[in-house]
Amino acid sequence: MTLVRRALAILAGATALVLLATTPAVADAGPPPNSMASLGDSITRGFNACGWYVDCTSRSFSTGDHSSVNSHYLRIRAVNPNIGGRNHNDARSGAKSADMYGQAGTAVSQGVDYVTMLIGANDACTSSESTMTPVSTFRANIDAALNRLKAGLPNARVLVVSVPDIHRLWYVGKGSGSARSAWSLFGICQSMLANPTSTQQADVDRRNRVRQRVVDFNTQLAQACAAYGPNCDFDDNAVFNYPFALNQVSTWDYFHPNTSGQAVLASVSYANGFGW
Repeated sequence: MTLVRRALAILAGATALVLLATTPAVADAGPPPNSMASLGDSITRGFNACGWYVDCTSRSFSTGDHSSVNSHYLRIRAVNPNIGGRNHNDARSGAKSADMYGQAGTAVSQGVDYVTMLIGANDACTSSESTMTPVSTFRANIDAALNRLKAGLPNARVLVVSVPDIHRLWYVGKGSGSARSAWSLFGICQSMLANPTSTQQADVDRRNRVRQRVVDFNTQLAQACAAYGPNCDFDDNAVFNYPFALNQVSTWDYFHPNTSGQAVLASVSYANGFGW
C-alpha cells in the first residue's frame, strides 16, 4: 500500500507540473493606467463611424472620447482621472500585421502604461485568397511588435484583441443589395466577399478557408500573448465570437463598425481584458 500511495503521489505531482507548464500566465491587471495607446488598422481609427470615408478617432473603441462609444479610455478615466488627455491613437487605416512593429515603436516613445492591439482583418481581407498573409509571417510580425513593447515598456499592460469573424459579415450582409453593391464597387475584402450570393462549392470552400485563416491568426495572437507573460491579456476570442449584426456596420461600406459597432466592440473587448 505504501508503494501504491507513493506512486500515486509521484503521479499527482507530475500531473501538477504538466498543468503548470501548459497553463498560460494569468494576466495581471495592476492599477488603472495613467496613459494609453492603441495599435491597429481602420477599425481602431474609427473609419466611417462618423463621416464619409474618413477616420473618426473620437469614436474609436479603444482611445476615443465620444460618450456614446464609451471606449476603453473613457472607462478607465471614470476610475482614474489621471489618464485624461493621455490617449494616443497610433493605428493607421490600411495597416497589416507588418505595421505593428512601427506602431509599437510609437507607443514606446509615448511611454504609455496600457496598449491595445487589434490587427489582422487586412491580413485576411485582401484582393484574393492567394494574397492573404501567411500564418507564419503573421506570427513573426506580432512577435516583433510585442517584443518591442516588452523591451520598451516593460511595465505596461497589453490587450490583444481577436480579429472579428469576417465570415459573419458575409453571412449577415449577403442578403442586402446595398451591402453587395458596396463590397463590389469598392472592392472590399474580396478574398471573403467576392461572389457573395454564390452557393457554388468553390465559393463555399473559399469562404471557409478565409475564415480558417482568421481562426489561425487568432490562435497565433493567443499564443504570442501567452508567451509575453502576465502583462499581456488576450480577449479569448470574445470579439471573434460576438455575433455582430448588419446594423452595427457603416452603411457607406458595409464593412467597418459604425458608432453602435464601435460601442459593442468597446464593451466586449474591455469586459474580456484587464477589467479595471
